[in-house]
Order: sequence, then structure tokens, then C-alpha cells
Amino acid sequence: MKLTRFQIVLALLLAALAGCLGALVADHWNTAPQESGLHSFVHNELTLTADQEAQLEAIENRFSAEQQQLELASRSANARLARAMEQEQQYGPEVAAAIDAVHAAMGDLQKATIRHVFAMRSILSPAQQVKFDQQVSGALTRDPRE
Repeated sequence: MKLTRFQIVLALLLAALAGCLGALVADHWNTAPQESGLHSFVHNELTLTADQEAQLEAIENRFSAEQQQLELASRSANARLARAMEQEQQYGPEVAAAIDAVHAAMGDLQKATIRHVFAMRSILSPAQQVKFDQQVSGALTRDPRE
């Protein structure tokens, strides 16, 4: 089957669009201000004991491994979306299924991140938890344009 110039350009544009969408989504989830800001807050604003520091390091190492696995699944889902868009060249059943897979991967990463936040909270003293909870609440309700 010989592809026309138009079909090749359209496929490249659709692949680029899917890649851009995937990059934007991954960037949003992977650099969420509430997490990086939260880590900085915990390390710099809460006076952690040596035991808490050691526990936090273990929590962060476990999450890092899980996060890498989930990011790989997200990239795979985005690649599937790009292939579906190239093949169907319209919003068809394969594109819809691929979008659902992207959303599921994003949801899995968000759930893992929330579990990670609670794991970090669990090693804090009650007084530290109050400050931590305020930081988390502020991060989740802050206007993203600020």
C-alpha cells in the first residue's frame, strides 16, 4: 500500500499532537507542585529526627521505583494513543480505548502519589502532621496560575 504525501503528513501531525499531549500530561503529573513543594517543605520546614529522616528516605526510595514504573506505563499508553490516531485518523473505537488507557495510567500515578503523601504523613509527630496537612490542603486548593 502506497501512502500519499497527505497521509504521511497527517500521520506525522497526529503523532506529534499525541506526543505533545502525552508530554503535557506527564509534565503535569510528574512535576506536580504539591509533591515537590511538599518534599521541600517536609525536609526544610519540619524539624525531622534522624529516625524520621531514615524512614522518609525509605518511603521516597519505594515511591521512586513505583513512580518510574507508572511513568513507563503512561508513556506506553501515550504511544498506544499515537498509534491508534495514526491508524484510525478519526475519533474511533481504538482512539477512545487508547484515551481510556492514558486516563487509567494517569489515575494510577495519582493514586500512588496520594498513597505516598499518606506514607510521609504517617512518620510525622501530631504537631508536624498539623503543619503537613495545612501544606497539603494549600497545595491542592491553590490556583495553578499562581
